[in-house]
Formats: sequence, structure tokens, C-alpha cells
Amino acid sequence: MTDSDARIRVDKWLWHARFFKSRSLAAEVASTGRLRINSERCSKPAQAVRPGDVLTFPQGGRVRVVRIEEIGTRRGPAPEAQALYTDLDPPAATAPAGSDAEQAAPDPPQEGRDPGAGRPTKRERREIDRLRQFDP
Repeated sequence: MTDSDARIRVDKWLWHARFFKSRSLAAEVASTGRLRINSERCSKPAQAVRPGDVLTFPQGGRVRVVRIEEIGTRRGPAPEAQALYTDLDPPAATAPAGSDAEQAAPDPPQEGRDPGAGRPTKRERREIDRLRQFDP
């Protein structure tokens, strides 16, 4: 079998390339249909991939687009894992910290209480429940 014929399971490759901490997390993304291989939805973690395939999947609140360059034989250190793929994300999606892209889209406000405020009172709890009823 030549290098061009080499194939590997998509969940195993995602784990080797260090996109997910465990193989079961990679398998979950593949089995739920959130992963696309060459623009086609993947429904099973055992789907075979080879060099040249383009993967599109969500990771950490953004969509990653990568092209497989090599199969890899193990889950090695980060520099070795980064050699397995080419990142095809648009430059705006991978803007460095402190750039205009990050300032244009701030994070939504988070629910919460001030540290040390203790448990909510009965009245505060009712207000929280009323607010949550209106959330979609």
C-alpha cells in the first residue's frame, strides 16, 4: 500500500492531530453529524480519511477548516501534530489577541453573582427564574 492509499479513521486522526483531548470526544463530533469531510456530512467515526481531504468541524466556539497533509502514526507532541494538517481558516477567524476583530464582537454578558455574595434570597431567586423563562 502506498502513501497515497493510506487511510485512517477520522476520529483517530482528529485525536492524533490534537484537535480533541480524547478519541471519544472526536468520535462524538463525527457521530452527531457536526463533522464534514470534503463538504459531505460524516455520520460515523469510522469514516476513512486520507491526505488531501478537507475537514470542517466545530471546536471551541468556532468552525475549523483543515486539510489533511499526513496520516501520522501516533499522538505525539504538538509540533508533530501540527505537521499533520494545513489550517484553511480565514485570516479574520484566526486574528491575534487584542485585534479589531476581537473588539468588534465582545462576549455576551454572563449571568452570575458577585463573589462572596452568598446564596440568593427567595426574592432574588424568583427574579432569576423570571429572567430564565424569557430565554429561548
